[in-house]
Amino acid sequence: MIFFLAGTSDARELAVTLQNTGKSLLASVVTENAATELEAAQIAARTGRLTTEEMAELLKDGYSAVVDASHPFAEEASKNAMEAAEKAGLPYIRYERADTEIDDHPLVTRVNTYEEAADAALKKGGVVMLTTGSKTLQVFTEKLLPHENIRLIARMLPRLDNMEKCAALGVTQKNIVAMQGPFTKELDLALYRHYNVTTTVMKESGAIGAVAAKIEAAVSLGIETIVISRPPISYPNRCETFEEVIETLTCLEER
Repeated sequence: MIFFLAGTSDARELAVTLQNTGKSLLASVVTENAATELEAAQIAARTGRLTTEEMAELLKDGYSAVVDASHPFAEEASKNAMEAAEKAGLPYIRYERADTEIDDHPLVTRVNTYEEAADAALKKGGVVMLTTGSKTLQVFTEKLLPHENIRLIARMLPRLDNMEKCAALGVTQKNIVAMQGPFTKELDLALYRHYNVTTTVMKESGAIGAVAAKIEAAVSLGIETIVISRPPISYPNRCETFEEVIETLTCLEER
């Protein structure tokens, strides 16, 4: 049995691929919606975050490996999974999309943290569209909302807790784009034009996360683009393709 952390749009496909090779697995997700989507594909799923200790205890119950396909920015989940796998004496495999090739461009600014991104957006001003989710929304509202020359547009998943968080932080309904991706370049262009966006902030989530398309769309309209680089985590057994995951898993389980 494989303990599978799912947190990206392609994690479901990887889970199905592993199951089709004869592997049994339990997927761990944060939301009920993610669990429902996995269960529709005949993938067993559990919902809710786990501490390192809780995960290590769970792994004692007949598991042979941990496959971590959580989001590239879910640092805590990955660190917990690595530590839990080590405590349980199980192999850990990280699946992560390849980095997006971002050529140097005068409209593209790379930063390392959300705070740096908020500072950069503050300097640029205008209509700022965030595609960074709700978890770090407060970092941007605290810096940007007090300024009359800035309109902050927040694009995020259409979940009740997200809408409540926007309301609590002062993001009004007219400035919320509640949609679930993946998004096409054409849709990004339409949203940028509709809101007259002058600056956009996004995370470096990889090719499947459509970062390249977001950047191309923004740059083609002359929009300043702030890209937050992935957290610098050193993963053991890091794989960028499904085939690599299967090969690595097979080798580790045979040891």
